[in-house]
Amino acid sequence: MNGSNRIDYKLLVRVLALAKPYRLVILLAGVLAIALAPIATLRPYLVQLMVDDYIFQGDMPGLTRMALLFVGVLFVESALRYFFIYATNWLGQSVIRDLRVRVFNHISSLRLTYFDRTPIGTSTTRTINDIETINTVFSQGVITIVADLLTLFAVFGIMLIISWKLTLVCLTTLPFLMAGTYIFKEKVKAAYQIVRTQIATMNAFLQERITGMRTVQIFNVERQEMEKFKKINRKYTQANLNSILYYAIFFPFVEVVSAAALGLMVWYGARGVIANEVSLGILIAFPLYLNMLFRPMRMLADKFNTLQMGLVAAERVFKILDRKDKIENKGTIEPEKLKGAVSFKNVWFAYSARDYVLKNLSFDIKEGETLAIVGDTGSGKTTITNILNRFYEIQKGSIEIDGVNIRDYELLSLRKRIAIVLQDVFLFSGSVLQNITLRDENISREEVIEAAQMIGAHEFIERLPGGYDYEVMERGATLSMGQRQLISFVRALVFNPDILILDEATSSIDPETESVIQYAIEQLIAKRTSIIIAHRLSTIRHADNILVLQKGEIREFGPHNELLQIENGHYKDLYEMQFLQMETS
Repeated sequence: MNGSNRIDYKLLVRVLALAKPYRLVILLAGVLAIALAPIATLRPYLVQLMVDDYIFQGDMPGLTRMALLFVGVLFVESALRYFFIYATNWLGQSVIRDLRVRVFNHISSLRLTYFDRTPIGTSTTRTINDIETINTVFSQGVITIVADLLTLFAVFGIMLIISWKLTLVCLTTLPFLMAGTYIFKEKVKAAYQIVRTQIATMNAFLQERITGMRTVQIFNVERQEMEKFKKINRKYTQANLNSILYYAIFFPFVEVVSAAALGLMVWYGARGVIANEVSLGILIAFPLYLNMLFRPMRMLADKFNTLQMGLVAAERVFKILDRKDKIENKGTIEPEKLKGAVSFKNVWFAYSARDYVLKNLSFDIKEGETLAIVGDTGSGKTTITNILNRFYEIQKGSIEIDGVNIRDYELLSLRKRIAIVLQDVFLFSGSVLQNITLRDENISREEVIEAAQMIGAHEFIERLPGGYDYEVMERGATLSMGQRQLISFVRALVFNPDILILDEATSSIDPETESVIQYAIEQLIAKRTSIIIAHRLSTIRHADNILVLQKGEIREFGPHNELLQIENGHYKDLYEMQFLQMETS
């Protein structure tokens, strides 16, 4: 909405289009809104009739019938209002339920560059808080605004018919109310926009700090982080207090204006009763009409703000849905199995602009071979695995698997045949079994146990309280690095990939655990194409070929023994620094 004071009607139409699957509910809410407007005006009109035609005429049986009619009208109005409120809220909840699924599905399909540049807390705010705010467009926005406007017109029309002079007298305070309403609407809208911004800032801060609490405590920066949080919290609180302040001023102001209108009505109406120009029934009914007139007018300003805030939230959500940085999935080949021959041909890749991380990279991995990749930090080792899985798209060159360009494979089918074991293993809240299968119902407990036994992880898992049903805390906080790594190995094996990637999977493992991990690796890479990225050269000596990277370019390529023969070779230097020192120690 870009700070505009006007409602963005194109955006509003787009939001309302989200409710297309629920046309019948919209129709029901519209019919109820139309029906409520005239029914709401019946109550004060019945009061007027009861006073003028029955009380002063002494017609008690007639008065009883009118009283019963009054109760019946009240019951019907209450029932219709109940269904109206329920229908509009049900509609809002249904729309945001569908929208949450749509946004989550879209976010999960975005390229990793989005997650590299967007704080997790911001995405969380869009998926939870902002979508929840869109609910108000339906539950408290368009339909209820239309219902209130219909009621206003109906009440105003009845008042003019009954006594146009008395109506005009009552409305002399209307300009003050309209001016106050406009000021209130603009002030609250600005305050709400700040509130939404501060919520996103707070969510991003908390998500990052709570996730990194170990680092915060290790470096004793709790006090500094608390001071930062206090500043964010104060800004968020102040934004809320500002909006509350405007409500605290506006509602009493409306009460004063409506009281003034009531006073004018009593003053002029009493004179009319004395002069026989206005009946006593009209004088008694008019305060009820005034209340029905001023109450919706008071709430309309708030509802317009609610509508605008819902549209502001919708704009933010649509910005995510409109993002085009998705990995194109135009491939049609869906292999049941890959042989695993990988070929990089003159590949160039940059994360941003033309700052290339990989430069003219060409190499081949034959079916069933193991390629080890070594190099300095930032040389592009992990990038090779990322582009092989199409987490990022290359700018130049081509990557082929089994002689087919990876873009010609259906994306999910391609990734299903490739498994990655990362250095930083991410475990979800749930059992060990669920973390291994990732809740894939096609993988049985027996298959998991067989895979764990194959790589030597079964005994460690069985020792856990509950074994495979042991509940893992968030990110696997209750397990050691080696235990988490073994679980990730079982996870990789149970999905039976054709190409396996180990990205520095042993860099944080203690020497005692390394022998277990090394055995697991040997079982994993057997009979499948494998790519191993490692700092520890002891884990890659037996690879078929070793690729030595430096600043995104191939420095050396070949088997371990051949690379050691290269005078002043980069791999030879690394080997002498690491492995020879270990042998002589």
